[in-house]
Amino acid sequence: MRKSWFLPLVTLVAAVLGVTAAGVTPAAAAPNTPLRVMPLGDSITWGVGSSTGNGYRGPLWNRLAADGHPLDFVGTGRNGPMSDPDNEGHSGYKIHQIAALADASLTRYRPNVVTLHIGTNDLNESYQVSTATDRLKSLVNQITAAAPDATVLVASLVVSTSGSEERYRAAYNQAIPRIVSDAQAAGKKVAHVDMSSLTTADLVDALHPNDSGYQKMADAFHRGVQSADSAGWLKNPAPAPARVESGTSGKCLDVKGAATADGTAAQIWACSGGANQLWSAYTDGTLRSMGKCLDAAGGGTANGTKVQLWSCHGGSNQVWQPYNGGYRNLASGRCLDIPGFSTADGTQLHLWDCHGGSNQRWTTLATG
Repeated sequence: MRKSWFLPLVTLVAAVLGVTAAGVTPAAAAPNTPLRVMPLGDSITWGVGSSTGNGYRGPLWNRLAADGHPLDFVGTGRNGPMSDPDNEGHSGYKIHQIAALADASLTRYRPNVVTLHIGTNDLNESYQVSTATDRLKSLVNQITAAAPDATVLVASLVVSTSGSEERYRAAYNQAIPRIVSDAQAAGKKVAHVDMSSLTTADLVDALHPNDSGYQKMADAFHRGVQSADSAGWLKNPAPAPARVESGTSGKCLDVKGAATADGTAAQIWACSGGANQLWSAYTDGTLRSMGKCLDAAGGGTANGTKVQLWSCHGGSNQVWQPYNGGYRNLASGRCLDIPGFSTADGTQLHLWDCHGGSNQRWTTLATG
């Protein structure tokens, strides 16, 4: 069922930015959507400066739980005594450093909500400030590509008493609504969360909020989640990714070297549980790892066409249909195949006429 996005987007932007569109009253958020939330950012996401280490995550959890949402916070780090301290906050990180780890983490956890606050260290350290907003836009696009089911809540940077950061912060924050509107125009579920309610009285040091500041951040992100729910953006979290094991070798479908560059080989390798062996089946028929799609190279359809990782683009050469215990490529009608029944690590996969052999059979195994 496809609906017009105009009214929900007006409602969402108005609610998140703290303004009311004429004649539009945001509906109450649905209380029962399960949320898999990835708090993503730097030390402010980690919780530096809060008395517990929970940062905004603790009070945000409490607010969402009170709404009735089943909750799971996710990420590779854990900080604070809250019942679910998982997060993807990395102290000292800049935008490009978060971008470097985002694909693997998003692929592993498949959140349906991402709360993003990033850029403080770039501005505070005067690091490539002229490109900071471009890098933020690129990161937002990267997140929506790696987790297309997710709602991404992009926060403005909180106030600081750092002369360096304050020199640049206003211009950086002013660029965020445009980044968000461009993403929405492209059909992405991205919203701006305004953190201007924090004042210097809400800081524990030059950069980090105190408990009252983190409460205000939690309140702002909470409003963002409510508005996204009112707009119909929140859907049940996607199934967790799984490893895909060959019927011939017992080895796993693997992204060579855990690389994310277009053209990286899809191969077999001894099963390790790494993020480059975790694959997600999407409703559009794609198989995704590391934020990109399993792809028949160059749109090829001939026997022997190499199979690789490539940016997802909606082409039929990236659509894989379950077939006879394996995967058949929509564009070619040929199957995902291990050449010559090889069992050697590093054997690149290709397309071949479907025949039902063990080298074309793949078993999906949950990773627990």
